[in-house]
Order: sequence, then C-alpha cells, then structure tokens
Amino acid sequence: MSSNRQARWDFAEAYAGEDSVLVAARHRAREVGVTPVTPGGGSALCFLAAATDARAVAEIGTGTGVSGVYLLRGMRPDGVLTTVDPEPDNQRIAKETFAQAGFSGGRARFIPGRALEVLPRLADGGYDLVFCDGDKTEYGEYLAEALRLLRPGGVVCFDNALWHDRVPDPAHRDPETTAIRELLRAVRENDALVPTLLPVGDGLLCAVRRG
Repeated sequence: MSSNRQARWDFAEAYAGEDSVLVAARHRAREVGVTPVTPGGGSALCFLAAATDARAVAEIGTGTGVSGVYLLRGMRPDGVLTTVDPEPDNQRIAKETFAQAGFSGGRARFIPGRALEVLPRLADGGYDLVFCDGDKTEYGEYLAEALRLLRPGGVVCFDNALWHDRVPDPAHRDPETTAIRELLRAVRENDALVPTLLPVGDGLLCAVRRG
C-alpha cells in the first residue's frame, strides 16, 4: 500500500473515534487472543444497524464485546443482540463490556456454543442483521443460515473478507482464504442478495436480502 493510500485508510479508520469502553475491550481482546473488528468495521456495523432500524441482530463471534457495542449503539433502544461464541469466558468479558457501555442485561442474549449448532435453533426470518466473525472455513454455512434468519430487507455481514490481503492474491490457497473466496462468489451470484465489499478493516462483505 502506498503512503498516500495508507494515510487515507488510517484517516477513514479513525474517523468515528472510539471511547474508553471500546479501547478497554480491545485491550482485553489482545489479552485473550481475540481479534475484534477494526474501528472502521465497527462504525460500519453501527451505521448498518441504524440504517435498518434493527430490533433483532444475531452475531457469530462475541469476542470481548467490541462489535457488540457497535451493533447495540446502532440498534433501536428496545433492540436485542443475540450473540454466539464457543468460549464462555469471552462472553463473560463481553457482558462486562456491555454493562460499562451502559446497556442493561436485557439488551443482549448470550448463547455459548459452536455457531453451526446454535444457529439452527434461532427463528426463521426473525432478524434484521446477521454479523459473522467466526470460523472462516464455516462462512459458507453461515451464509445459508443467515439467509434463513434474515427478514426481507435484512443485512448479512462477514468480517475479514479480505483475510489479511490474501483473498486477492491467487498464490494463497489455505483453507480460510479459499473458503472466503467461495463465499464472495456465492454472495455475488445469489439473486436473492444485493452485495458490496467494503474496504474497511480487513474487509467487510455485506449483502441485503431482497424482499
């Protein structure tokens, strides 16, 4: 990346800014080995949650609550975030993060477990937005579940859609990169979706489910 492009990217990433709650959650993420969305990716999620007037959001990958705070801040005041993570300790930290951000316990539903075991239990057409930041090799299966979960006009988003700049480079053929390439193709070719690939953070793939 040229110095000018890097400067533009840095400026865009820092544009919305982050408060002490998010800074602390990022610090705890580093401590437990979790990589949260970047500030640019988080602000995009907040924007999309607000634009869809989201009341019900499903999140795959709770982490320490960084993306959850962004989503909750964009959602309706009566909205509920359903967040799934295989690590109960991460969800315990996220609960503390949400409380520090001023959200009551009723604003988030924490479900520990593997996403592909939990998602089938969620209601068809019951969600305005689905955010996926879990196992990259399962992204294709997350897409299938998201299409079932979303209402018409709902939005699905996938973090790490560029996967550390490996996705555009055909020399990289590791399982994660290959799975993300297949996801990008599947989303683009699905007539039920209107997609876009946002160059924020590590890439944020988003698509609207047609009515």
